[in-house]
Amino acid sequence: MTRVLFVCHGNICRSTMAESVMTQLIKEKHLENQFYINSAATSREEIGNGPHYGTVNKLRQVGIPVIPHRAVQMTKEDYENHDYLIGMDTANIRNMMRISGGDPKGKIYKLLTFAGSGRDVADPWYTGDFDATYQDVMAGCSALLEQLENEC
Repeated sequence: MTRVLFVCHGNICRSTMAESVMTQLIKEKHLENQFYINSAATSREEIGNGPHYGTVNKLRQVGIPVIPHRAVQMTKEDYENHDYLIGMDTANIRNMMRISGGDPKGKIYKLLTFAGSGRDVADPWYTGDFDATYQDVMAGCSALLEQLENEC
């Protein structure tokens, strides 16, 4: 089973959106028994909070079920327990490296690199643009899933 952890700053907007999107893409391909998908934060600011209403509204608008989730902080153990740790932006990657103590096994990636871009997924907490975030998350998750399928 391939274990993927999506990570953003607060674990209420981008990473929870990616968790729900990736779970849906996997379900559509009937690959649920091959993947474990979860999400976490680099900060402690939103611990215990559910997904942001903007994320919930956007996912409902496009017909993707919202995964029940409460924000948690990434731990060093998450690095050992996951095959892929996917950050949404450069600051997330820096903080993920700090939390994990580095990336000796090459497990940490930025989401849009799978879609051929070095761009960050903009944080809708600040931009208010959940449509743009969804487009980036869908592009990144679709490309990630394609790569994972090719590896199997």
